[in-house]
Amino acid sequence: MTDPFTSSAAPGRNESEAPVKVTVTGAAGNIAYSLLWRIASGDVFGADRPVDLRLLETPGRVRAAEGVAMELADSALPLVAKVTVTEDQREGFDGTNAAFLVGAKPRGKGESRADMLEANGRIFVEQGRAINDGAAQDIRVLVVGNPANTNAYIASKAAPDVEPERFNALMRLDHNRALSLLAEKLGVSTPHIDGLVVWGNHADTQFPDIEFLRVAGQEVAGDVDRKWYEDEFIPRVAKRGSEIIDVRGSSSAASAASAAVDHMRDWVRGSGARWVTVAQPSKGEYGVDEGLVFGFPTVGVNGRWTIVEGLDLNDFQRERIQANIAALKEEAGVADSLLR
Repeated sequence: MTDPFTSSAAPGRNESEAPVKVTVTGAAGNIAYSLLWRIASGDVFGADRPVDLRLLETPGRVRAAEGVAMELADSALPLVAKVTVTEDQREGFDGTNAAFLVGAKPRGKGESRADMLEANGRIFVEQGRAINDGAAQDIRVLVVGNPANTNAYIASKAAPDVEPERFNALMRLDHNRALSLLAEKLGVSTPHIDGLVVWGNHADTQFPDIEFLRVAGQEVAGDVDRKWYEDEFIPRVAKRGSEIIDVRGSSSAASAASAAVDHMRDWVRGSGARWVTVAQPSKGEYGVDEGLVFGFPTVGVNGRWTIVEGLDLNDFQRERIQANIAALKEEAGVADSLLR
């Protein structure tokens, strides 16, 4: 089957190619409001690829999503072939080539993480089933809504006919946050940094790892202030979202959308040799239990992710990776009970 994302056409809309069908859930929310225009402008699938956008929302938010669709129309974006607003999961995922699962229920006041997992389990089971039954064979699913790793795990388990590797969770935001802080500390621009990975879960346990860090091709991990790295950098990356809420008064929607663009673009068009962090179902790499959606060092090649294997890990790294395995196994236990 020909991958609809691959094109050698010259820049500018290629009318001869079928549009890429893209579903965005939570389409009336703040993240989608930033994300949709990036998709529609060609930042993800290329400047020559038209898109057929499906804006999926809950019944109470459909009217707001219709307003978003009106703004997309008013933007007169040349790559937008069609925009559909719907509350129906089957319609929303019918023939979809790429899905951004942004909508999720946040933890309410007095709720435990288990309560949040249970509420989201119902959402992502339904979406996984709809993807299983109606999405295109080449579907790529990026879960943005939190808890992203376990929501991706749930959606994948609910879609047994779809390859697990086609379900990812967004940890590119953590990766980008770590890149930015490192660039500031080292006095370089982010494109010069490679060898970074954020292992594990998009949660407080996540482990931004600089042991393999390179700047302009040169290993520099040994030059980084170790006290700053352990006492400030690691916790600050993990808690950056809370820091932004404290300063801005609302969550980091624009940077999350930008990270989602980066993730899907590199999945479709490749990352070159540069490492990126991708939360994807484990096949047992680095001792991670098979099936857990875990952040790994990854490169994108020919429309697929390849985990960087064979890295020599020290005790400091192993301890923090194990903490993430334990946290995700606990969440998976809750998720499994919802899937029975």
